[in-house]
Amino acid sequence: MQIAILLFQRITILDAIGPYEVLSRLPDAEVRFVAVEPGVYRTDNGFLGVTADYSLDETPSPAILVLPGGFGAREAARDERVLDWVRAVHETSRWTTSVCTGSLILGAAGLLRGLRATTHWRSLQLLREHGAEPVQERVVREGKIITAAGVSAGIDMALQVAAWEAGDEIAQTIQLSIEYDPQPPFDAGSPGKAPPGVVELAQSWASRGAK
Repeated sequence: MQIAILLFQRITILDAIGPYEVLSRLPDAEVRFVAVEPGVYRTDNGFLGVTADYSLDETPSPAILVLPGGFGAREAARDERVLDWVRAVHETSRWTTSVCTGSLILGAAGLLRGLRATTHWRSLQLLREHGAEPVQERVVREGKIITAAGVSAGIDMALQVAAWEAGDEIAQTIQLSIEYDPQPPFDAGSPGKAPPGVVELAQSWASRGAK
């Protein structure tokens, strides 16, 4: 079962690596990191480079598509080569998924019109520009299209896809294998829970990084 994870410049890497750690453990999984052209793609802070071994043209029909987010997602969402590929892949995929602002790529490809969808809380209302109904949920399923909220939500999304694909027991075994048992030291993981000053600081960090 082929799984394609899109790479682009200024990606948020946990958006890609979280689902990878889950989905790569599915029986008969073959994971491909793909991009418009093979090569090294750097994260949104520039500190880490990740290699795409395959081009989009070399990966025309994966069973599972994962679209990560990051500051570079908006540029990817303007690249017709990416959008044409996403549309074509979606025609035959079993699961078409996004994490964080990867949903903006789905939206730009025209795949979210009239659907409920989620993304990172800072970008949630941007989904309306693509005809989607924004919902502040961790994981949203609309048929075979699955959108996940920000960054770490990609792990939850991938575990859910693993359960739908291979059954609850396999998904739970994967969860145990990666010891995914979150116990965060703070209850500040959403804007509704975080102190106002923390929300403001997070907004300022984002405004410095976005283009």
